[in-house]
This record gives sequence, structure tokens and C-alpha cells, in this order.
Amino acid sequence: MQKKDTASTKVTIHPITRTLAPIVPLAIALLHGAVTNHSVSTPNPSVTSPTAVESGAMVCGGSQNSAGCIAPSPLIAAGHPVDWWFVFKLNSQSFPQCGNGDTRTCPFDAGRSPTSTFSHFGQQYVFASSEHPSLQDGGQQCLGTTTEDPLGSTFDEIYKGKFHYVVWNDQPYEDPALKCGNSISCSGPWGHSKGILAWNDVGNGMVMQVSTPDWPLSGSVAHPRKSDGNTLGCTKDNNVKVSQHFFALRLTKSDLIAVLQGMSNASVVTDPNDLQVVSNGGPSDVQRLVSSLGVQSKAAEPLTGTLSTGIELISKPSRLTVPPWQMVSSLLGGASLHVANWWTNPDKLASTTAANSTAITCWDKSLSAPGPVENATTGTWKGVAFGLLGGDNPNGNHAKVGVSTSGHERYTIFGDMNQEGSYDGPDCSVSQNGRGGMFYVLSNAQLSASVSDLIGASSPAQ
Repeated sequence: MQKKDTASTKVTIHPITRTLAPIVPLAIALLHGAVTNHSVSTPNPSVTSPTAVESGAMVCGGSQNSAGCIAPSPLIAAGHPVDWWFVFKLNSQSFPQCGNGDTRTCPFDAGRSPTSTFSHFGQQYVFASSEHPSLQDGGQQCLGTTTEDPLGSTFDEIYKGKFHYVVWNDQPYEDPALKCGNSISCSGPWGHSKGILAWNDVGNGMVMQVSTPDWPLSGSVAHPRKSDGNTLGCTKDNNVKVSQHFFALRLTKSDLIAVLQGMSNASVVTDPNDLQVVSNGGPSDVQRLVSSLGVQSKAAEPLTGTLSTGIELISKPSRLTVPPWQMVSSLLGGASLHVANWWTNPDKLASTTAANSTAITCWDKSLSAPGPVENATTGTWKGVAFGLLGGDNPNGNHAKVGVSTSGHERYTIFGDMNQEGSYDGPDCSVSQNGRGGMFYVLSNAQLSASVSDLIGASSPAQ
């Protein structure tokens, strides 16, 4: 039975980049002018004290004798929640198969064996979390296949739980057949975005951003995929050949609303009427937002905000036809960025310097000037080098991870988008310029230093 939404947190909206349609309150504190280089004069938001429901302490049934609230959370192992975690799956050339000879399995697919046609696979990984912000080795587990690894335990909690969820993926490979013009791979102006969102009856939950095509594409064991796998590496598409990234984050109800608005703004590919990818429920304002997903946004301005964990959310709409990572740099005050992504022809964008980053003509006058954006080409883990270029080969990379290399803030950025498009037209909507996506920005010196080492970034200039 659906439980009444008793959360009472209210936030006055003060948007910087645009005013959102009045579907629901934005419920995030939007980034201040110092971050975006915009001059903004607004009163302080009027915020009531968080209720016990919002903090996760209140009992769900409304009395002290009721069962306690249970919300899905990022887990680094079964029963071990954290505020956030980041996983980088290494590629199959430099780090083949699994750690210490572990055997690949398909725990979320009854009777299914790992895809035997994969000539190359790699499910070794490194990870960091709010508990331990420096990267550490993932050990012997095959990523995504056990309740002892972050990805497997977190997905297990959602997939076998009783939560509400939204799954979105622009490369569904016809299972399900999402309505995006081409149900194998959805092109622009649909969002270049993948992930899963889960929450309980009062709106507390988590989001997991992924870079993997063909997974996840089911949110519940009650509604599995019909012809494809539900486990990482057990799908028709080989999404464990090249490097990939995963980022999971705890959400309050206010955060959940913010992320849903970011998803809508980015035109993510999903279907609110298909229980395989959407199980709607919880607070009425959340349900309205979920019901509005699966359509192309008409927005042309970025959505930015700060979540309860201090992590910043950036959402690019498809109609903002600018290079995606230059947009991120602009919204972070012109910070210089070093970015690992699927960087390949025909539309790969060359690295920019301070001298030419302001000469981009595929730009929007509402955005301040971006800083330099450098594309990563080679990474290193434990003395072993691995490739960070795009391309369907064992040394390729499909993760979208960036770090700042200037300024006092030590940003680490997890994104949906590749550095592909156009700087000067004539078609400014080509490739990723004309698609939507989301970015999560963490300011953490330990994490930034560790990820910088991983993707070959230089130390930030002082």
C-alpha cells in the first residue's frame, strides 16, 4: 500500500540559468554566482528544518510501533552503505578477465551462462567511496556479479528489493523496445545518458550513473529482460571489453526531485508505462515527475544545483548545442579540465588551451567563457598503462570521467557525455553537442588526486 508523503522540507527556487516549468519545486539549492561566474542577487532560500522522514530516521508507518524506513543506498558490499561510491572498470587488454582468476557468473539471470562469444572481457576494477576517497583495488571479484563488490551489491539491493525505480539507457538493444526512433541505439536529440534511480515510499533513495550500453535495462526481478541479460557482462552487447565507469549517490527526497528534473531536462530514454524500466510510486510530486519522463525536452539552458551531500548536479539539454565538457568548465568558473571519454572519429573534439578555448563559435551567450579542456589518452593503475581513447577494441575506453587541473577546488566529474561535436559548425548540433546528459561534480582533494593519477592528469596549477 502506498504510504502518505509526510516530508515537509520546502525550498524557495532561485534559478540561475533558467526558470523551470512549475511542475514541482526544484528542491535544490542552485549554484551561487561565484561558481558559475554569473552575478546573481537573490534572497536566501527559506528552508524548514528537515523532518525525520527526510533524514531517514522517522518510522514509515507513522507511529513508534511501525517498521522503520528502509531506503535503497549505495553499497560497497552487502549491508555496507555509503553516501557515494565511484567504480572504474579497467579495460580487457591491460586487465583481462577477473582478479585472481575469479569465474564470471550471471547471478541476476536464472539459468543463464556468461556470453561465450566474447573474445575479450575484463571485469577487474578500482573504486573509491565517501568512506575511503582514494582509489583502491577491487580484489578478485568479477565486477557486478557478487554482493561483495559495489556494483553487484547495489544492483542486487534494487533488483531484488521492493522499491520504486526508473531505468534509462540510450542503447537498449530492443529489450525493451523503447520508443526513441531506433530501439537498438537512440540517437540525438535523445539524451546520451544511462542509469538507474530507486527510492522508497517517502522519497529517500539513490541514483547510479553508468556508462554501459545494454545494462541495466530492468529494475526488478519481477520484470526481467525478455531476451537479454540482467547482469553486467551477460548481455548480447560486449559491455565489458573497454573501460567503463559507475557512480552511485545517496538521495533525500529533495535530491530525488532534483535528479528527476535533471533527467527530464536531459531527455533521458525510458518509458513510464513499461514496468521493466519504471515502477512509479511514493510522494505525489515525485510520481508526477516520473510520469513526465520519456519525452524530448524543449529546454535550451543548463540546469545546475547542489544536492544534500554537497555534490553538484549539472544537466545539459539537447537544445543547448555546445561542446559538453566546455559547458561543464564554464559552469565551474572556467576551470581547466582533463577528461577521459569515448574520444574518437568522426566528430572528436581536439583538446583546447587557454588561448583557443574562448574562440568557440558553437556557444551560447548565456554561458561564460570555458577554460581549457584536455582529452586523456593513457591511464595507469599499479604501474600498468591502459588506453583511454574511444574505439571498439580491448584497449578502448567508454568511461566519462574528468578532473580539474586549475583553481583551488579539486573537482572530480562523472558524466554521461563524450567530447565529440563541433567547435565552429556549420552544424553546431552535430554529435554530442546536440544531445542531453548529466554530470555529478565532487570537490574532494583525495578523490581528485587519485583519479588524476588514474587518468594521467597533471597536478592543478596554483
